[in-house]
Amino acid sequence: MHLELPEKRYYGIGEVAEAFGVNTSLIRFWEKEFDVLQPKKNAKGNRKFTPVDIKNLELIFYLVKERGFTLDGAKTHLKENKQKTLDNFDIIRKLETVKAELLKIKNQL
Repeated sequence: MHLELPEKRYYGIGEVAEAFGVNTSLIRFWEKEFDVLQPKKNAKGNRKFTPVDIKNLELIFYLVKERGFTLDGAKTHLKENKQKTLDNFDIIRKLETVKAELLKIKNQL
């Protein structure tokens, strides 16, 4: 999955939900379920997600939506193997980027 988010310090929950193709309620639910998600809140209570939060959301999305983990399974997996999972996830993201570029080149031929 490749996210189309501009380079910013903080992202609103609407931007994040749109980038992932999910409802804002799912993002709020994951925030309650996963300790790694700690978005900042302004005086009004609006959530502001940092790039670190976005990376954690990507990882959670990958485990739950793409790999089919249950929420409990994803939590356990993150607690026990976070660094290994992050390394594997980064490799997969890079390979997906390379694949997309190669397909783009193929279509141009």
